[in-house]
Amino acid sequence: MNVIRITLLASLLAGCAAGPAYHRPDVPVTAYKEAVALPAWKYAEPAEPDPQGRWWLAYGDARLSELVEEAGRANDGLRISEARYRQALALADAARAGLLPFLDVSAGAKRGTGNGTGGAGNIATSRRVGFEAGWEADVWGRARRQAESGRLLADAAAADLAAARLAVQATVAQLYFQIRVLDAQQGLLDDTAQAYERSLQLAQQRQRYGVATTADVAQAQAQLKSTQALAVDNHVQRSQLEHALAVLLGREPAAFALAPAAGAPAKVPVVPAGVPSRLLERRPGVAAAERRVASANAAVGAAQAAYFPDLTLSATGGFQGTDAAQWLTVPGRVWALGPALAVSVFDGGARRAQTANAVAAYDATVAGYRQTVLDSVQEVEDALVLLAGLERESELLDAAVQAARTSERQMLDRYQAGTADYLSVVTVQATALAAERSALAAQGRRLAASVGLIRALGGGWIGQQG
Repeated sequence: MNVIRITLLASLLAGCAAGPAYHRPDVPVTAYKEAVALPAWKYAEPAEPDPQGRWWLAYGDARLSELVEEAGRANDGLRISEARYRQALALADAARAGLLPFLDVSAGAKRGTGNGTGGAGNIATSRRVGFEAGWEADVWGRARRQAESGRLLADAAAADLAAARLAVQATVAQLYFQIRVLDAQQGLLDDTAQAYERSLQLAQQRQRYGVATTADVAQAQAQLKSTQALAVDNHVQRSQLEHALAVLLGREPAAFALAPAAGAPAKVPVVPAGVPSRLLERRPGVAAAERRVASANAAVGAAQAAYFPDLTLSATGGFQGTDAAQWLTVPGRVWALGPALAVSVFDGGARRAQTANAVAAYDATVAGYRQTVLDSVQEVEDALVLLAGLERESELLDAAVQAARTSERQMLDRYQAGTADYLSVVTVQATALAAERSALAAQGRRLAASVGLIRALGGGWIGQQG
């Protein structure tokens, strides 16, 4: 009866748990500075990203989609993060096992003297089979707090995996767009080199007729060779980026080749300037930091519960004897049943130090969470202002390209008519080439910045539209 009463009392007290209740830290962020007409900020609760949110589809590039999805399957960095997630799940399961009873079964036999059967010279065999069961009544919630902390750390590891996946996806997209910009640059340089070769032939022909000078021919040759050198450098850069992309895909560079693409790079998709705060809620880095705060809070409770007594209910039973004929009979049966209460009276300050350590770890995770949120908001702000600036820059560069092309055509006409020297032609052609290269580079930066904004927002926004 006493055991039953103790068990009932333990069950009633088990609803209590030592330690502070968890409240998500408050971060004083109200709005995006760089966004126009952004809806009012609401305090967000981080949540997991939508695994089906394939944001890269917004760029309308089938080859990009293939590469991103391949990286998701084969990237070794993601495999490391996935293994760490499985480790965290295993540790959470181990912590949760402390809430359950245990049962051990044992059997054994030993032969020797002094087994209680007579004098010291008698030799006998002692056999034993039995079980031991026990359960630590989690009266103060120590085991529950430990299990809670382990579960929350597993949630943080899941968010870390999502953050790693998003980082790989974004890096693949940015490398891909850099390569496509270099493809466009290569096409521009090749076309320009062909045009300069025709200009060189024209200068040589005019020299034969005495209309052009040797200096004109030398300038045309220098212009052609310089452009061809730029094309070689462009090819080297593309090869290096292709190697980096191959590694992201889990391949050796020799086993991967990305065919050059003709035409301009992809269009920059319209990422809503007034991005709903729910997208920032779903940023995996913020989610991971918040879960670590909650886990540290649970660890504080587990450390504080160590000040209270441990109540264990245990039972043992079995059979023991030296007479094989009566081994499994009533005379050989042994059993024990009862509770045990243990409390540490003096530990030299160990529990106080463990609690102080848990509190300090909690304070560090709170500061880390706030820093993560502020860093995340800064990344969004930076991406917004960069996109706005690059859009304006692209407009100006496009206008410069049109003006340079017009000037180049007019100057070539004047040179063929004999009213302009070749130095003037070289000058306007160099200006036109520089303007076109700058315009392509700005387009590539806009694509990279749009990917950066999507990553800063947690990814997956395209799947939430419409």
